[in-house]
Amino acid sequence: MTFTQEQIESWKKKHGEIFELTIEDKSCIIRRPTRQEFSFVSGIKDPIQLSETLLKQLWIDGDKEILEDDAYFLPAISQLDEVLRQKEASVKKL
Repeated sequence: MTFTQEQIESWKKKHGEIFELTIEDKSCIIRRPTRQEFSFVSGIKDPIQLSETLLKQLWIDGDKEILEDDAYFLPAISQLDEVLRQKEASVKKL
């Protein structure tokens, strides 16, 4: 799917940081999750269901095959770690 610069700028204003996931000829735009969304999905025990719920929550626009077809869904959720990666923290014993 092709996204216009106008769409991208509009989504950035609305959602902040956004990301494009591309799997072969399909792509989608997702945003970074909130603390509340992390809390909501933390109760889901099945890792695939957790990833599916999170992807649906973060979804802005894109090819629906990514959500519906395992050949696209599984590679997409493997990239969620990149989106979930936050700033690095460190601990220093004093």
